[in-house]
Parts: sequence; C-alpha cells; structure tokens
Amino acid sequence: MVTRSPAACQSDAERIASGETAAWKQALAASFTEVAALLDALGLDGKDLPDLDRTSPLAFRLLVPHAFAALMRPGDPNDPLLRQVLPRVAERAGSDDYINDPVGDAAADRGHGLLQKYAGRALLIATGACAIHCRYCFRRHFPYAAMGSAAVRDASALARIAADPSLSEVILSGGDPLMRDDRSLERLIAELNGIGHLRRLRIHTRLAVVLPNRVTERLCAILSGSRLTPVVVIHANHPNELGPAAEQAVQRLRRAGVTALNQSVLLRAVNDDSTTLRQLSERLFQCGALPYYLHQLDPVAGAAHFQVTDACATELIASLREQLPGYLVPQLVREVPGAGSKRPIF
Repeated sequence: MVTRSPAACQSDAERIASGETAAWKQALAASFTEVAALLDALGLDGKDLPDLDRTSPLAFRLLVPHAFAALMRPGDPNDPLLRQVLPRVAERAGSDDYINDPVGDAAADRGHGLLQKYAGRALLIATGACAIHCRYCFRRHFPYAAMGSAAVRDASALARIAADPSLSEVILSGGDPLMRDDRSLERLIAELNGIGHLRRLRIHTRLAVVLPNRVTERLCAILSGSRLTPVVVIHANHPNELGPAAEQAVQRLRRAGVTALNQSVLLRAVNDDSTTLRQLSERLFQCGALPYYLHQLDPVAGAAHFQVTDACATELIASLREQLPGYLVPQLVREVPGAGSKRPIF
C-alpha cells in the first residue's frame, strides 16, 4: 500500500480548491452584460418588450449569469426571472416616495461599510460587487466607492466590532459577500472568530441561487470550522430560480452544519400570487432552506413598478397560512428607517 504524505494530501486539497474557484469565477466572467445577447439567448426580440430600456445606466448595467438565464422560459417576454433583471423604461419614472436610500443605511453607517441598526447585531458590507443586478435592489444607489479598500474596511469594521461587547452576531452583506473568494473570506472569518463576544455569523447571499457553484466545498469547510454558529440566508423570489444546482448548493451548506434560510421580496408580476409563493416555500423546504422573510418592496428609486400593496400582501400571507404548515409561511415585513427591527405587516 502506498502511503501519501500530508504535503501531498494538502496539495490535492489546494488543487481542488483552486479548481472550484476557477469554475465560479469563469462562470461569472461569462455573464450576460448586454440586453441584446440575453434576449437572443432566450429567442426574444426587443419588439416583444415594448417597455424595454436599451440604454440602462452604466452604473447599474445588466448583469446575469448564464446559470440563472438558463432557468428562464425561452420565448416568454413575461418570464418572472427575466422580469427581475431586465431594465425597463419605468425605472426612469421619478417618484417622491422612491429614494436612493430607502432603508436608512446612511444614518446607520459607522464608517467603512459597517452598519448598525439593531441591538446585538452589526452588518458588514463585505463588497459592493454582486453576480446579478436585480432591478429592485435596495442598494442599487449605495456609495460603495466611498468605503475605501477592502483591507481598510475590514480593519476598521473589526476594530469597532471588537470594541462593542453588546454585539453577538455579525452579518456579512453587500453587494454579495460571496463575491469575495474563499481565501479572503477565510481571513475575515478568522478575525471575527477571535472576537470573544461574538456567537453567530450570518451571510446574506444571492449567489447560492444565481451562481450555485460559488458554494464550494472549501467555503463550507470554512463555515463549519468556525466556532461561530453559521447561518446563510439565501435570496430566491420564485420557485423557478431553485434548479438542481441551487438545491445542491443548499444541501452542501446543510451537510456542513449551516442553517439555511431564505428571504424573498414581494414583486409585482413575479411572485404576487399565492400559488407561486406556496410553490416557492415548498421548493425551498425541498432544497433544505426555511422561508424566513417576505419583504415588502423597499422604495428605492427606479423600482416603483414592482410595488404590491399592503392589502394584497396581507391577503397573500393569509392564503399561505390556509395552505401551508406554519414553518413554511414566511414573515411579511417591511424595513423602516430608524426602527429597532423589521416591522411585521398584519
């Protein structure tokens, strides 16, 4: 029998990790960034979409991974996944109620991307980058460039977190924190691990859904190897987003001992019917994630065409309660600037 040295085994692990990183980065680099290319891949013509905005701002350009586009229905201009990412002329319509900072991030900023809104928790904006540009994104106007370099941000945030013993949980957000590679995340999590008063690490990510191969085995090992209890909150709005690859990504997290939750945004013509929401909850549970929040739309400039009324929202939740067990009914909430928690909507 041939005995392999620890160094050889380590080399194998490094090669696997390197291959995993290369795979998701290559997939990200190949993403659709041109409206015409995405429509062509779906067998659509611009004439099928009379409200299409062909000149969307470069600051929030089209960005869609092929893996997500592959879940869209070819030839359907009203596909609910397509609707979430395709720029529309309606985004240019101004409204006094729809603003650049709808959730009060600026008031909660403690410097270099560390936000503190709620007792016991701090949110660290780990990056301004994301793998997909959702047209309803509440941080689409966030001044990421003003946060400074990642090294400066991390050092400043870690110092503030370490100096505040009231904190028991840190939330990594963005952008999308999983846009940072495993090595970078490992360093950051190791630093958080050393802050004695922290107990939980939460990661908010859409990549597990839109770029599932980002959930690498190494990432799962990093999370399971931390003394902090790991929670990953994914973001799926429609059951069609949860294909086999996304299910496998969530299952990898579950096998690593990570609690998997989901938060959705209620969006007109995407998921504003009880059948879709019921199917979403059931599909999430099948994948291994529990429905957590159903957010009423944050009133961010450019997203008013996605709005669903509170009356409709509460009717939808009432319908879900009649169709599903309680653990599959997400909590309907709104984020109110300055409030001490997400505000339930009854």
